[in-house]
Amino acid sequence: MSDDVKLFVPRRENFFSLRPWGHMFSEIVSTRELIWRLFLRDFSARYRQTMIGFLWAALNPAAAMAAFWVMNRAGILTAGQNEVPFLVYGLVGMTFWQLFAGGLSAATGSIVAGGPMVVKINFPKECLVLASLGQVLFETLVRATLVAIIMIGYGFTPAWQVVLALPALLPLLMLTLGLGFILSLLNTLYRDIASMLTVLTSFLLFLTPVLYPAPESGLLAAVNRYNPVAGLIVAAKDLTFAGRLSDPHGYAVAAAVSIAVFLFGWRLFHLAESRVAERIGAL
Repeated sequence: MSDDVKLFVPRRENFFSLRPWGHMFSEIVSTRELIWRLFLRDFSARYRQTMIGFLWAALNPAAAMAAFWVMNRAGILTAGQNEVPFLVYGLVGMTFWQLFAGGLSAATGSIVAGGPMVVKINFPKECLVLASLGQVLFETLVRATLVAIIMIGYGFTPAWQVVLALPALLPLLMLTLGLGFILSLLNTLYRDIASMLTVLTSFLLFLTPVLYPAPESGLLAAVNRYNPVAGLIVAAKDLTFAGRLSDPHGYAVAAAVSIAVFLFGWRLFHLAESRVAERIGAL
């Protein structure tokens, strides 16, 4: 058995054992301050010695808004839902999408980025993955604020059920974490995982109904039936614009898949993390 494959082989614990779950949860709770400090470290490092500081977090969504506005005016992007202005429709969808794509990218690179710390200090490596999502959540908050300003500018009022969009997105966050745990391990083995992920998420963006309503028939509809990200993002958009779920069964299935992926990814990561330091230190 190669050393790469051994990374995913547990040393002592049985993968399907239920006993370690309590320890896993208590471990995360007891290290919440460390997770917070890691987030602050990453946040400071990202915006330190920049001219406009954390306003850079608003620059990317602002640039996206400008691009959407130009393409909408040019007639390139016009698909929408009901009477929702496309700029609002597109930016809401992209805000939800970036929570997934940005979070997945950050989580995938978190272990490699924390290499020196992983090798020298004994701590739960899940902390690095969880802290990496803090930056993404902050940028999502900035995007949501800008979208709210655009809505006011258009005189558009979302459905009051928009307040339910946040809890409806929790399965999307769990899916991101679950996949992030798995991909962060793979990224310690093959560094081109991060580059491949960028290509895959860019491709998946066009297959997922982010910038257009969910198709009811055809190839895209068939693909999205097996795409949990689609069901979760469509549900959040439904609650924002229509105030109800257009496909509650699809959302329930996507949420169940997300929870399963999260539990599987976290368990796999917990069993393999003792070998992560060995792998990082050998590079």
